[in-house]
Amino acid sequence: MVIRTIVPILVGVVVGQAARLGVGLAAGAVTAVVTPVVAAVFAAVVRWVEVRYPAVGRVLLSAGLARSAPVYRPVLR
Repeated sequence: MVIRTIVPILVGVVVGQAARLGVGLAAGAVTAVVTPVVAAVFAAVVRWVEVRYPAVGRVLLSAGLARSAPVYRPVLR
């Protein structure tokens, strides 16, 4: 949800400032750069909060953010 909200705002700002300066940027190209950057920053901040404040980490875990990598087991037939 945060990424869907922040990315369009940042893309609009970047494209708007580029247009003001006379630089032609395609919104799609800017989105392709801004989206992974915002996602990485968001993930890093959430992980830092999880480690620093375990109580908040439990809330984030209940929201679907896992602390550890999933473990895959073979299907029993």
